[in-house]
Amino acid sequence: MTKPNTRTIVALAAAAVLVVIVAVAAVVTVAVHNAKKPDPSITAYAHGKAVTVAPYRYCTVAGMSEMGQLSLNCHESNITVPLNVPPGSPLQISLPKKIANAPWIMMREYVFPDGRTHVRDVKTYQDFKPGTLAVTVPSRPTPNLRLVGIELQLVMPARDESGREFYAPYQVWSIKTA
Repeated sequence: MTKPNTRTIVALAAAAVLVVIVAVAAVVTVAVHNAKKPDPSITAYAHGKAVTVAPYRYCTVAGMSEMGQLSLNCHESNITVPLNVPPGSPLQISLPKKIANAPWIMMREYVFPDGRTHVRDVKTYQDFKPGTLAVTVPSRPTPNLRLVGIELQLVMPARDESGREFYAPYQVWSIKTA
């Protein structure tokens, strides 16, 4: 039996390296394809500090029933992110495109100096230019009102048993400002 020459050894080594590279590439491709995509978050900024706000509630459509009703797959963190917003400083919200291009509602909650009387103010995506990526929320729209929190909701149309139509939140982000 003859010994393999140098060319044969180099060819076999190159083939082995190529097989290893293809195997690693296949494993990485499968891992990336199967990786769970993170839930979208928003960024809130006030008085020199930024926080990332993960969803308080996050639902995806799991399917549709024979009756035409959507089935949702939901999980809730129940986390309201705190961010100090001093009087006179605005709260700025940065929206990723996925959220900015969807129907959303922003519930802004203010409190009077007595601390007991709350005022809810609602803004929607329709109050801004299409595709708006940043929203500014005044911390004191009037001298007697102080911002205590906001809730940003992605909504979809819904109908109850009696036929009444309304918007139902399926994704929610919550920020406590005071």
